[in-house]
Amino acid sequence: MAFMAKLIHQMIRVLNPDAAIAFYFEAFSLQESHRLEFPDFTLIYLREPESGFEIELTWNKDRIEPYPHGSAYGHIAFATTDLDSCRDQLERLGFSPGEIKTLSAPNGSARFFFVTDPDGYKIEVLESGGHYV
Repeated sequence: MAFMAKLIHQMIRVLNPDAAIAFYFEAFSLQESHRLEFPDFTLIYLREPESGFEIELTWNKDRIEPYPHGSAYGHIAFATTDLDSCRDQLERLGFSPGEIKTLSAPNGSARFFFVTDPDGYKIEVLESGGHYV
């Protein structure tokens, strides 16, 4: 391979940047690493401290309607060593996480739940183990 590219961020569009920043900080400890202000939009980068991966929040300042997600968007995923406690904390914070589910396949299984951010994006929370150590 001639070069190596590092995965650095995923962009999502938000209607209310303050609500999005609060959600990702309270739910997953993501902290704002920097922002770029432009006349019509702002880019806000929220960093996950362990991996350095960032979510880039794009706020188009004139937007008043929520963004449709269409059928192409899937989800963002986080892994935790204590799935039950993580879900309990999100529930205490008022974020309404879904129930914990288990999927089993011949080569492994996964425990997980979903929670939705203020802009309607699905966030999967998986229990660490197997593929997600």
